[in-house]
Amino acid sequence: MKTHLGRRPFTAMELHALFNGYIYSDYKVAKEQPKHWHFWLPLIAYYTGAFSDEIACLTKNDLKTVGEHCFFDFHTNSKLQPRLIPIHPALRHAGLFEFIATLPDENSRLLYDLPAKNGRYSEKARIWFSGEGERQGYLQKCMIPNIDHDGRKVAISSFRINFEQQTRIAAIQAGNKDLFNYLLGFNEFQGDITPFIPDLPLIMLGVRSLPPQLTWTRFINRLKP
Repeated sequence: MKTHLGRRPFTAMELHALFNGYIYSDYKVAKEQPKHWHFWLPLIAYYTGAFSDEIACLTKNDLKTVGEHCFFDFHTNSKLQPRLIPIHPALRHAGLFEFIATLPDENSRLLYDLPAKNGRYSEKARIWFSGEGERQGYLQKCMIPNIDHDGRKVAISSFRINFEQQTRIAAIQAGNKDLFNYLLGFNEFQGDITPFIPDLPLIMLGVRSLPPQLTWTRFINRLKP
C-alpha cells in the first residue's frame, strides 16, 4: 500500500463543497477570470487519479480508442508507469468530447489555457486550487482549510487518494488487484496490459459519479454577478 505523507483524501462533504462551489454553479463571482482548465482539472483529477502535470500535458493525440472504449494515454510522469485510463462515463456526460471538439488540432493540449510556471503546469494549478500566502485558493473559497486539526493536508493531489481508495476496492472485488496497480502507475504491475484492457472500464465504474449537473455547457453559460 502506498503512503501519502501529510496528505489525505477529500471527505464526502468536502467533495460536495468543491463540486458545488462557484466554478460549478450558475453564477460567476466578482473579479473571477474563469478558464476552461478551472472546470476540467478537478474533474479529470478525480476520475483518473493523475497528477496535475500529467493532465496538463494531455493532447488530443493522447485520447486512444480501443474496442468500444476511449482512454487517456498518460505517459509523461517519470516516476509512474505509462498507463491507459478509461474515460469515465461521467466525464463524457460532463461534455468532455464536446469541449475537445473545439480544440484546433491533434497536438492541442486539452488544458491549453493552463500556463506553465517555473517550467511546470502544476505550480499554477496549485496556487489556484490551494492558494499562496494571503491569496485564497479555490479550497478556501469553498470553506475547506488546507490543513485539518490533525495536521493533514488536502490539495489537488488529494483527488488521487480518493481515486486510489475506490479503484483498490473495485479491483479487489473483481479479483484482479494487478489492475489497481496498473491504473495508479505503480511499478508493481509489470505484465502485459493488453489482455486486460476490456476489464479496465469495469474497474473504473467503482469510482463514484459526481452530481450530473456538472457540465461544461453550464460552466460556459454561467451568468455574470
